[in-house]
Parts: sequence; structure tokens; C-alpha cells
Amino acid sequence: MRPAILDPLFSSVSGLPGVGPKIAELLAKLFGRETPEDCRVVDLLFHAPHSLIDRRNQPGIARAPQGAIVTITGRVDRHQPPPNKKSNVPYRVFLHDETGELTLVFFRGQSTWLEKQLPLDEEVTVSGKIDWFNGRASMVHPDYIVKASEAENLPLVEPIYPLTAGLSPKTLRKIIEAALPKTPDFPEWIDQALAEKQGLPSTADAFHGLHEPRDPADIDPQAPARRRLAYDEFLAGQLSLALVRQRLRKVAGQPVHATGHLSRQILEALPFSPTGSQTEAIAQIMKDMAGDDRMLRLLQGDVGSGKTLVALMAMAAVIESGGQAVLMAPTEILARQHHATIAKYTAAAGIRIEALTGRTKGKERDEILERIASGEAQIVIGTHALFQDTVNYKNLMLAVVDEQHRFGVHQRLRLTAKGITPHMLVMTATPIPRTLVLAAFGDMDVSKLTEKPAGRKPIQTITIPTERIGDIVGRLKAALADGKKAYWICPLVEETEESDLMSVEERHATLVSALGRAIGSQVGLIHGRMSGSEKDAIMMAFKSGEIRLLVATTVVEVGVDVPDATIMVIEHAERFGLAQLHQLRGRVGRGDEASTCILLYRGPLGETGHARLTIMRDTEDGFRIAEEDLKLRGEGELLGTRQSGTPGFRIASLEAHADLLEIARKDAAYLIERDPELTSERGNAVRTLLYLFRRDEAIRFLHAG
Repeated sequence: MRPAILDPLFSSVSGLPGVGPKIAELLAKLFGRETPEDCRVVDLLFHAPHSLIDRRNQPGIARAPQGAIVTITGRVDRHQPPPNKKSNVPYRVFLHDETGELTLVFFRGQSTWLEKQLPLDEEVTVSGKIDWFNGRASMVHPDYIVKASEAENLPLVEPIYPLTAGLSPKTLRKIIEAALPKTPDFPEWIDQALAEKQGLPSTADAFHGLHEPRDPADIDPQAPARRRLAYDEFLAGQLSLALVRQRLRKVAGQPVHATGHLSRQILEALPFSPTGSQTEAIAQIMKDMAGDDRMLRLLQGDVGSGKTLVALMAMAAVIESGGQAVLMAPTEILARQHHATIAKYTAAAGIRIEALTGRTKGKERDEILERIASGEAQIVIGTHALFQDTVNYKNLMLAVVDEQHRFGVHQRLRLTAKGITPHMLVMTATPIPRTLVLAAFGDMDVSKLTEKPAGRKPIQTITIPTERIGDIVGRLKAALADGKKAYWICPLVEETEESDLMSVEERHATLVSALGRAIGSQVGLIHGRMSGSEKDAIMMAFKSGEIRLLVATTVVEVGVDVPDATIMVIEHAERFGLAQLHQLRGRVGRGDEASTCILLYRGPLGETGHARLTIMRDTEDGFRIAEEDLKLRGEGELLGTRQSGTPGFRIASLEAHADLLEIARKDAAYLIERDPELTSERGNAVRTLLYLFRRDEAIRFLHAG
């Protein structure tokens, strides 16, 4: 049960003044909640401001710098409404102070309202951003307008929050101000000595400090309020991982006694030899599975480093020991692709493989379920459908999960709860820096694949400004006529008013016409809004060569395997994260032909954009790219977790707070060792912490035994 002290924080945001259905909808969007009902007061408390507006800056009109937010006190001279109600001409109000003149600009300004707000010859205080043009200062739509006599009511230091379209900063600020008083005095869950040594305030004070910054230092990640909440967040995460680990480890594994007769047949049939790091990873897995404890291992390997072969060797060992293995992929396309690859390798050894996805229906599905239940199916490959209640295994000894960040701790627990306790091998092509592995997957051992399989050629990466897109289309036309295959990646599915990005549908149309009739007919289109069967059909046509150029959104990012595709064009590359660019680039260079990746960018590039494209040009090493990515944009996005519910931290940052992560990890281990059921005074306080950070799944495992 959630402690009663947290009830006010877990009440719905719609109970706060000013939050009607429309605002609740916008808040749900802002916090990534599925419905407005899922949106709680606590979400507002965790919504940290990213910067400050300091309205104490009052330099006088003439001394106000371009682009700065300033506060000006002056006398209103005249109003200039637009001539004969022309709506495209703004309403202007002129005022002066002792240093110069300022024009206030209002688009679609209501004259009655403005005359009341800014009466002639009255002294007023306005605050907003200054623009200089031809030696004249102006301020468009000031943030605040008050009579000079009431200027003390102006908020001088104001936090600026991340927003979503339709939600104004003022509205959000008011709602957060209404939420703050609901913060209770929490029981103290961290050690007094640690709090003193680190200079950490109480959690309640930290929430107030977060939302009531006094100066720019309070917004810094190293500000005491932020460090306290970051520590709490890490501690909640590490505790839930420790509880899960404790629970999963309590369940004994089935030792795997591999004979080697199947794996030898598979290896002999391969057209290549495993790399050194593949051999080492296989040895680590075999050693884990031979023991009494369950294996929980994360296999990290860059795009194209041969993770599938490692997984297959593990699966063969389990079959030799009389068990079954499953391989779960995040999407239908990937599951089918794994099936095709593995079936090719296992044909020599006579291993029986089945594919089971959400699209397997009716009689075919029933027959497959029967073969799984009888043990006739030795390897089953599929999507989440593998773990539905209707699927019963005869003796499941190994679960291989592809792309960890779509399959978190909770899904692993669900398996265990079903009484299925297979060894777990989790594969990811997102190279994850060590700190992140600790934070996100602290309950797993890690193997890394660091080499590319023999015969893979390096991919040449070039950066080209969008203005030269005509040259690229010309070169592409020649390459396609020469029988080559290419991808063209766009960021969005359709144009929106606020977006100047080229949509995939529009780009498809322009390429078809630019490439001419003969080649234009071989251009395909794929994006996330299509149905699974449509996507599959397009991918098959691309594989078979009916389509030679595939215009796509990032749906092709993970695992799509077309070995003879050698050209990758990524449009608006500056808008993508490094890890994503690296994943996309990994779609080419999978065969023995030299490949090229062209990063089209729109200048002028910001500092981060420039750094990203330079790293991409300089290296193909996924682990180096991941480390750089972490520096450039933080861990939440690195795992693609803003959407997928893994540990995208809300306050903590692995880069800024790595020292706290280490302390939290040791603290969690110490606590669980001393008080495994969390029944002591501190244990009870920690339960409150876990509920506060929505890590309560872990608490259920205390009772589950």
C-alpha cells in the first residue's frame, strides 16, 4: 500500500486550480503520460526548470543589449493603432525613459485593452526581450506590464520550464505554484552523516529549492536541491534493481550441460570464423549457464558485430541440455529477420525453429502453440507474443531479448512471476557507457563485442550542406542505374506548420520525379504510420531488388538487414542524436562492398550539431560514440527512453551526478543486506522513497517471495 503521506502528491492534476480537461491533456503530453488521468501532482514537482529569467536587469533603454530580457520603467508617449484595421500591421505603443525611446509591439492588439494597460502619460514598468533595428529599440509582446507604482509585484527571478505546444509559461508556473504546498515532510531515508558531508537539504526543501530559484547558481545541476533529488532518484533506482536482483537470484537456475554436438555442426557450416570477442562472450555465457544461479547477462555489441551468432551458440547449448530457448525482438520485422538468419545457420544441425508474433492467427497459431508445449519447437522466435498467458513451454531454459531498452526490469519480473525462470541473455546494439549500465541494468553482468566480423569494409562518412542536395540526387541516380541500393532517411512523417523539416512523403515524391521514369519506379516509401504487413511487403521488395531506393523515417533504424545496400543518405542529420545516426549508418556496410553514408545538414550548425557530425565523420566505434553522446545530451535520450519508460532520469544526470550514482549503489547494497525486507525505521522511509519515484513494482517483490 502506498503510504498515506504521499496521497496529496498522487492526486490527479485536475484537482488543482486552473486545470481543466484541456490543460490536463497538455500536461499529460508534457509528462509523457498515456492519459490525463495518469497525470499526478508529483509529476509537476519533478518537472525541473532549465533556466532562469532575471528581471532584476534594469539597464535603461539605451543601454539594453540586443536579445537580452530586461525590465524598463518609462512614461507612455503615444499609441499607434494599425491603419484601417489592417490585421497584418501591429499595434505600437511608444514610451521613453531618461536614456531613450522604446516601441512596444503587439500583433492583433486590442486597442481598448492596451489603452487601459498603458494609459497615456502614465509611468509603467514592462519586462521582455529587447530587439534593436536601425538604431531603435523595440519589445514584442512584453511578458509583463504593470503600473510603476505596483512594480514590486513583478516576479524578479522566474524559472523557465520545458513546455509543450499550447501550454503557456504563465499557466504552467501557476499550476506548479499550486502544487508545491502539497509537498509533505517526508521521513528521512538517507543517512544523516551522508547528508551533512554532501551538503544535501531535506527532500521537501529540495523540491522548494528546485522551483523557487533565487539566482542562476540554483539552476546548476550541482545546486544542493538538485543534488539531493538526484541522489534520491539514483537511490530509488538502485534499490529497485537490488530488490529485483535479490528476488531473481533467489530463484535457482537450471544448470545447462552443453555437449557441443549441435554447436560444432553450426560452426562448421558457417562461411566465416567467429571473432575473438565473440568467442570470449560465448565462453562467459557458457560458464554462467553451467552454474546453479540464473544467468542475467547483457551482451553489448555494435551494429553488425555478430550478436546473433553468440545468442545462437547459447541457444544450441540449451537444446543440447534438453531445454528450449526463445528469442524476443521488439518488432515484427526484426523477429522475421532473426528467424530467417537463424534458420539459415541451424539447417545443418537440424534444430527445429518456430516464429510466433501477434500476427500469427487461427489454426496456424494453435499448431505452433502445441509444438511449443510438447517441446517439439526447440527455438521460438517472436515479439512480446512469446510471453502471453496462452503460451506454455515444455522446458524453457533460456530467454534471449533483443534491444534491452524496450524490455526493462519489469518485463523480466513478469516472466519470473509466471514461474518461468530461464537464464536471460539481453542483447543491445546501443553501446552503453559503463555508468549507464550501472544505472539502468545494475542487475546484469556485461559482455562486449568490440570487433567487426571479417570482410566488413569501413563506411565512408561525409557531411554536405542541404544546398548541395542536387549534386547528391545526381550521384544517387548514377549509382542506382549502376545497380546499387540506397536508403534515404527523413526525420518526420508529414509536414506540420511549425516544422520546416522535409517530410518523408514529400521527399519521396520529389525523388521519384527527379530520378526520372526508369529509376523513379524503383523508389519505395516506408514509415511508422504504415501497418506491419505494409512495412514487411516494402522491406521484402527492397531486399529482393524490386525497390532500389528506400525513402524512410527512422523505422529502419534497428536491425534491418539488407547486405547489398551500400548508400545511406540522412537528411537533417543535425536533428538526430549521435546514437541514432550511428544506428542508421549501420544499415549499410553489411556486405563486402564499400559503403557510403551522406549526412545532409542545414546550416548554420549549432555547437552540438557540429560536434555530432564531426564525431560521426571521425569514428565508427560505437562505444566512443556512446560516450560522446552521453556528454552531448544526457542519458534519458541516449536510451531512447523519453518514450519507452526505462530509466530516463527526471532530475539526475549521469554526467553531472556520476559520483552520487556510485554512493547510491553502495548505499542500496548495504541497506538490502542489513534489512532485506525493509522493515526497520529507515526501511520504512525507503518504501516511501520507492513509491515517490514510482518504483513500487519492486516493493511488491518483497511480499512475493
